[in-house]
Amino acid sequence: MTDSHDENVKEEVDSIDDVGYWTICWIYIAYAIIILMGKWADMTDKIRGQRYFTTPKGYAPLFVEFEYFYQLRLYGRIKDCWDRPIASLPGAWIDVMLRTNNHYTKPLSLTGVKKRCLNLGSYNYLGFADNQGPVAESAISSLYKYGIFTSSTPAEDGITEPLRLLEQETARFVGKEDALVFEMGFATNSGSLPAIIGKGGLIISDSLNHASLATGCKNTGTKIKVFRHNDTKNLEEVVRESIIQGQPKTHRPWTMILIIIEGIYSMEGEMPNLAEVVRIKKKYNCYLYVDEAHSIGALGKRGRGVCDQCNVDPADVDILMGTFTKSFGSIGGYIAGDAPFINYLRQSSYSYLYANSMAPACAMQAYQALRTIAGEDGTDIGARKIKQLKDNSNFFRERLRQMGFQILGGRDSPVVPMMFYNPSKISAFSRMCLERHIAVVVVGYPATPLTAPRARFCLSASHTREDLEWALEHLEDIGEQLQLKYRTY
Repeated sequence: MTDSHDENVKEEVDSIDDVGYWTICWIYIAYAIIILMGKWADMTDKIRGQRYFTTPKGYAPLFVEFEYFYQLRLYGRIKDCWDRPIASLPGAWIDVMLRTNNHYTKPLSLTGVKKRCLNLGSYNYLGFADNQGPVAESAISSLYKYGIFTSSTPAEDGITEPLRLLEQETARFVGKEDALVFEMGFATNSGSLPAIIGKGGLIISDSLNHASLATGCKNTGTKIKVFRHNDTKNLEEVVRESIIQGQPKTHRPWTMILIIIEGIYSMEGEMPNLAEVVRIKKKYNCYLYVDEAHSIGALGKRGRGVCDQCNVDPADVDILMGTFTKSFGSIGGYIAGDAPFINYLRQSSYSYLYANSMAPACAMQAYQALRTIAGEDGTDIGARKIKQLKDNSNFFRERLRQMGFQILGGRDSPVVPMMFYNPSKISAFSRMCLERHIAVVVVGYPATPLTAPRARFCLSASHTREDLEWALEHLEDIGEQLQLKYRTY
């Protein structure tokens, strides 16, 4: 990878470390006040005789009681920041259905009112989630030819023509011999990893890998080691030490070592140093698995993901995984690799053997979006979308930095996280944005560490420069009111 990416990674780490001492103090003070209020509410409810779940004496807990407390007393007070249905396509502008929060322990109720908002929270990176244009028309036409759904697993009744076309196009697009398409992105990881590695193997995973990867790793039953996020030096140390020590107790050599990373980390908005990871995996004869859920279609001059972005030969990455739910406006995921490996997965992946195949219309949507990005439709629509997304992402990120906000992630990433730190600012920021007709995603525990809540902006090729400039004006004003400009301290 280029030196510019290393600088981007260092900038993120330095910006987090530069948070002031008093900011950290106020984080813990705010949580202490919130937790004390929650405990007081618990005690009041028990005195009143209201039902509150506690583990009976002598029984094992059914769940983590702190998480139950957190959801009821902390998350419950601000759940309106997330439970906002939309009543439109997830384009640049969306209709948000407003809800009332009568009491934080009660379900939200709809008001019947819709608000038109600028959409800064959707994964619609290239703007293909639309009901007009050649891609949407192809998906609609496939409904009349192939029907709505297959209602069967690929292993039982085979696959439809659109699905096979999608598998072939996916393999060609990412630079692999073959690809296997799954109906669900999460299940692509969680159900396929157990088929890839088994007893005697070792998984070395980035500490901030997605929950689907963590679930898949646990499902394998193999030994799992974690290296510090995006720290290739620590990765090499873990690999070398693991080879020296061998398997636990017996110290026999590992039957297989699998390194797992992501193309874009969805909560950090940054990319890995892929070239260095490839060097390490070659040096120690490991296998490399790259999750491109957020990077495929969104990174690189040709939109072909993190390999395209980092000028790495796809042949140097053993397994490329991705989803069609972001840049392609569809559903499902894929795993691409050598033909014998993909044939093996067809016979052994739980997610392929026991789940329904992708609906033909969804497969056609992803297939046509891939062809458009690759320019195989005879137009430059894909190239223009890729350039627009890159320009929007870099413009929006740099303007927020210049305003003094603390922004994570690297250049060209369409995921732009902005740090809050103080938990009380999660709800305040979300509600103030909604008042100004801006729809944003705010993130807190357990999706992030307890002390690192943030807003996660997702840029799209469908955004115009005027849209972003209008939003930035409002965000600057909100940042001043909430004192979110940590970079000025």
